[in-house]
Amino acid sequence: MSGFNPSRAHWLWLSAMVIALDQLSKGLAERLLPLHEPVALMPLLNLTLMHNEGAAFSLLADAGGWQRWLFAGFAVLVTIVLVSWLLRLNAREHLTAAALALLIGGAIGNLIDRLRTGRVVDFIDVHYGEWHWPAFNLADSAITLGVILLLIETLRAGRDA
Repeated sequence: MSGFNPSRAHWLWLSAMVIALDQLSKGLAERLLPLHEPVALMPLLNLTLMHNEGAAFSLLADAGGWQRWLFAGFAVLVTIVLVSWLLRLNAREHLTAAALALLIGGAIGNLIDRLRTGRVVDFIDVHYGEWHWPAFNLADSAITLGVILLLIETLRAGRDA
């Protein structure tokens, strides 16, 4: 990593795109989908509107409300760290920049929900028979993709060393 590099800020367009698509899709889900009633989209995929007051996999969802501010504060802290990291990347660290931008966009997308209503809107329901993966949203997908890209970059850097 190098010093602060404001030219790396152009990667934040990807974060903004994630935030916009996430908020648009959540708004559509809330307007068009009945709460907790699956709408089959494909054999292994439903759209099911759900609200998550907890973290991933509904961690602390029933904690009484204080978790809203804990998770919001954590999202703000993580976003600050990730933006700082992004702005210090070298010009050739494209994969890392894309990964960080996806993580930032996903974190802010879910943060907006948490600040606005105290819960995150989830609506993507992947299932096989009666088994269902916990519902998620586009922000969660961006975070997952960002983590995968960081892992790939880490493995690639380890191999090159």
